[in-house]
Order: sequence, then structure tokens, then C-alpha cells
Amino acid sequence: MNAKRGYVTKDEQYFSPSALETMRRASRHIAYLINEGYELKSAATFVGNHFMLSERQRLALIRSIDTSKQLNLRKPKEKSDLNGCEVWIDGFNTIITLEVMFSDSPLFDCTDGTIRDLAALRGTYRIIPETEKAVRMLLDTLEEMKVNSVHVLLDEPVSNSGRLKALIAEMGENSPFHLDIQLLKEVDKTLWDKENVVTSDSIILDHCISWVNLMKKCAEKYGAKMFRVWE
Repeated sequence: MNAKRGYVTKDEQYFSPSALETMRRASRHIAYLINEGYELKSAATFVGNHFMLSERQRLALIRSIDTSKQLNLRKPKEKSDLNGCEVWIDGFNTIITLEVMFSDSPLFDCTDGTIRDLAALRGTYRIIPETEKAVRMLLDTLEEMKVNSVHVLLDEPVSNSGRLKALIAEMGENSPFHLDIQLLKEVDKTLWDKENVVTSDSIILDHCISWVNLMKKCAEKYGAKMFRVWE
């Protein structure tokens, strides 16, 4: 059964052409407020109330919009050439977004260039039919980029993290690069001082030494539909 990771039944209504037009107007107000120092969630609540946006539409805006300071911090750290490099992957963040993509659920093209989704992990995770497709695309894309070694970090407290580790290890057994998969209690902080990090997590992007927009490469290769809720 297709679990449709990251999808709710009203998504077609929430992200229809007319709804996206309204969200883009709202995005200008949110961007102004956060660049003036307002907290993002508070700004999204205030503006969302004015434009009568649903909670899901507000979440899409929150995940899509960054401050000018964040953009200026992240852009110089973005890398595209990984030939011979060591890569560090925020495992659940990356795998779940790829699962959302293969589920044909909403993906969002964000202001910092990353691709984000609306799937909520909340400490629970289960392997779905799209998981193998997600892992295969991840491994194949890394092989195409000719990386030297890959570290996949998974949050140990999340349910079924061990099963996902075993699946990645099995599928990556014959990969041409060294593959290391770790279960850790604090994946986010572990990635703060790393180079060539694969993630769309805002806090990690702000802290890491350099990052790779691998998800966008995968989405473009797959031909995924991506919503832009900002302008």
C-alpha cells in the first residue's frame, strides 16, 4: 500500500493555483517581518490569520522562507563538486524527503534553494514501499557525483532507525565508495562542524562548514513537481 508520505487529502485545495497566489502575497509580509527581527512562527501566525491560511499552508511558508541574514550565511557555504570528497548525510531528513517525492506528495522549493516537505517525524518512523526507491536514488546520485566516502547519520531514538540502517547497508553493500552508517543520539550537533553536509535542516545549514543541495539534484533528476509559495 502506498503510504503517501507527507500528504493530506486537502493538499490539492491548499496548494491550488489560487491558493499559491495568496500564499505568495502572504510571503512578502512574512519576509518583511522576519527581516525586521520578528520570530518566524509568530510572523506566520499573524500574517496567516490575516490571509486566512490553513495550518498546513502556514507550515509550508515557515519551511520555505529564510531571512536575508540566513541566505547570506548559507549561499557561500554551498558546494556542488563532490568528486573525491567525504560526505555527511542527515539520514532521516534526506530519506524522508525522497520518500515524499516518490509518494508524489508536496515538495517546496525554498528561498535558500533547498527542497523541503511537510512530513512530520515526531520520533516515529516506519519503512514504506517508497523507502527502497529513496535509498537507491540517494546511493546512485552519490555514485554519480564520485564521492570517496559517505557517512549516513540516523537518530537512534527514532523508531525503526535500526531497520533503516540495515536496509541502507544492504543496498549500499556494493557501492564504489566507503559507506558508514551510524545511529546517534544527537545527529544535528554532530553535523555542525562537518563539511559537505546533506540536509535541509535550517539549524544545521547555519552551523555546518559547507553543505550540498543533493535533494534538489534528485528532485530535478526525478522530474518532481515543486511548489514555490514565496516571491
